[in-house]
Parts: sequence; structure tokens; C-alpha cells
Amino acid sequence: MKDFSYTAKDSETGKIIKGIIQADDQPSAAAVLTEKGLFPIDITSKEAGGLSFSSIPFLNRISTKDKILFTRQLATLVKAGLPITQALNTAVDQVSSKKFKEILLKIKASVEGGSSLSKAFGAYPQVFNNVYVSMVAAGETSGKLEEALLRLADQLEKEAEIRSKIRGAMVYPAIVLVVIIGVLAFMLGAVLPQITALYKDFNKALPVFTVVLQAVTTSLFKFWYIYLIILIAAVAGIRAYSKTPNGRKTIDNLKIKAPPFNKLMQKLYMARFCRTLSSLINSGIPILEALRLSGDAVNNLIIKESILAVAQEVKSGKALSAMLAKDTNFLPLVHQMIKVGEDSGELGDMLDKVATYYENEVDQIVKNLSTLIEPVLIIVLGVLVGFIILGVLFPVYNLVGTG
Repeated sequence: MKDFSYTAKDSETGKIIKGIIQADDQPSAAAVLTEKGLFPIDITSKEAGGLSFSSIPFLNRISTKDKILFTRQLATLVKAGLPITQALNTAVDQVSSKKFKEILLKIKASVEGGSSLSKAFGAYPQVFNNVYVSMVAAGETSGKLEEALLRLADQLEKEAEIRSKIRGAMVYPAIVLVVIIGVLAFMLGAVLPQITALYKDFNKALPVFTVVLQAVTTSLFKFWYIYLIILIAAVAGIRAYSKTPNGRKTIDNLKIKAPPFNKLMQKLYMARFCRTLSSLINSGIPILEALRLSGDAVNNLIIKESILAVAQEVKSGKALSAMLAKDTNFLPLVHQMIKVGEDSGELGDMLDKVATYYENEVDQIVKNLSTLIEPVLIIVLGVLVGFIILGVLFPVYNLVGTG
């Protein structure tokens, strides 16, 4: 038996009660409280804390796949007519992540205590963002919760698919780069010292470039830990800078303007913006709130500022398409299709079509990513080969020629 601290609502008086209860696990503790006429709001283990694998965020991360499966299953159960608490209970049983299950059990307890589903989700912003919560709230208000959940599952699925394809496309260039570095390390660490010894045996002076290369190589191998510290410090510094307002703005600006990946990032952000705005509008969320939430979902500060600026103009009565047309951060097709949607009264559907178009464009660019990176890799390889020829092979030919 374990000790659990709990917060619950008395079903008769409506008072909030806090205390400690013994049970095997959280579901058992919730069942005991329910039998006592209490609606659980929060149940937390009282076990002594300590360092464990479950306390490490990276190892305890809740994956997008888990959220997609849960959302889709919950939508199916709600559509089947099950009460929300029963639907939650059934959907939670299908979750494999221990941490995610703990959070969902707390959400279930909150709903049983009288909280709305959207409010219960909103208590965990690290798992369910503002877009997720707002779409669930809109679904509850309109009586179409299952539709809102299905849209959420579809949106999460599309975003996860794009991220997976981008990561997959980077595997080949990463492998090539590792091989290049490995060959360079072998030539400098194994071949160069032999050439140096050979010149010493012949009492001849090494070429200047080879001397410089030898000095750099010796420094790298002898003081590798210093260079490692410098590298770690540089990475940490960049990460810290990226978390500041100015740093994030600079990096986000480079993402959409610096070649060679600016076109890919622009289309990715357009797809994300249109998909999110479409889902929010189709869920019944007012346009101004939908724009604000879409700005958060895009995850680029420059694009977000543009969206918020456009929202202010829309608030004053101006057309969304006209304002987007004036902003160079938005690709032309976006405002053109939005104009069609405004005129036809099918804005949500037009946004959905634009999102699909740009998602296909991103997919095509990602498929060609290896081809796009190949020239860069060839240039890098050419430079490294040049260094090897000048510093390693040229001295050998020179020695043979003068011998």
C-alpha cells in the first residue's frame, strides 16, 4: 500500500477536501474516494522523491504518437455515445506511457469532480497546448466534441508526419559527414605522423603547409578536452541566446530568410498556419481568437508577430486576405485562396486546401533534400581533399621527386 495526498469535492456539501489516503495505485485511490462520496480532483503519490529514470524529462517525454492515439480513441468513444468520464477511462487504459497515463488519470478525476474537459486539459499546458484546449472547448460548446477531437488528431498526425520526413531526409547527409570526418581524422592521426618521420629520416624540412597542418593536428589531439569544452560552451551559449527574445527573433528570422532552407521553412510555416487556422475556424472559434492561437502554433516569432499585426487590422474591420497580401512573410497563394474563401463563405475549407498544397510542397522538397544538400557536401569534400593533398600527399610526391 502507498500513501496518496488528494484533493476532492464532497458530493453533498460541494466543499473541497484535502487529505491522505492509502491505496495500491492512483486508480484504486480514486475508487476509494468515490465510494466515500468524494469526487477526486487531484491524487499525488506521497512516496519519498529521489533520482530515478522517471524523473528525467528526456526519458519521460510524452510523444506526439501517444497524444494522437489518445485523441483519436477518445473521439471514437465520444462519437459512440459513451459518457465523457467512461470514454476517458477507456481511452486511458490504452495509453502505454506511464507519465501520460498519470496525467490523464488526474484529468479524469478533475472531470469527475465537475470540471469541463477543456479546463482539465488546460491544467497541463506542457502536454496540451492552447490550440488543443481551445478546440476542445469549442467542441464542448457546439456539442461537436468528437469532430473537434478528430480534427486535432488529424492535425497532430500531419505535423508529426512532416517532422518525421524532415528528420529522415537528414540521415544521409549526416552519415556522409561522419564518414568524411572519420577519413580526415585517420589521415591526420595515422598518415601525417609517418610522413613527418620520413622527412626527419631524410633530414629534409617539411613544406610550410604540412608544418601548419601538423601543428593544428597535434593541438587537436593533445588538447582535445579544451576544444570539447569550448564546443560545449558555444552550444550552450547559442541555446541560451536562442531563449532570449532578441535571440529567438534572430534565429527565427534566419529560418525564413537564409538559404538554402528558407523556402522549405516558409512553406512549412504556411502549411502549419493554414492547417491550424482551418481547424480552429471549422471548430467554431471566432476569427480573432483563431488568429491568435494560430500565431502560437506556427512556432516562429517573426510569423507570429505578423499574424498578430494582421489580427489587429482585421479587428478594425479590414479583410484578412487584404492584410495578408501586404505582409511579405506570407506566400501569395495564402491570401489569394483566403480571398476566395471570404467571397464564397468557405474560409475554413479554402485554408484546408492551402494547407494540403503546402504540405505536399514540403513533402516534395524533403524528398529532394538529399539532392539539394549534395552540392554542399561535394564542396566540403573537395575542400577536405584539397587539405589532404596539400598537407599529406604533396610532401610524399615532393620527397620522391627530389630523392
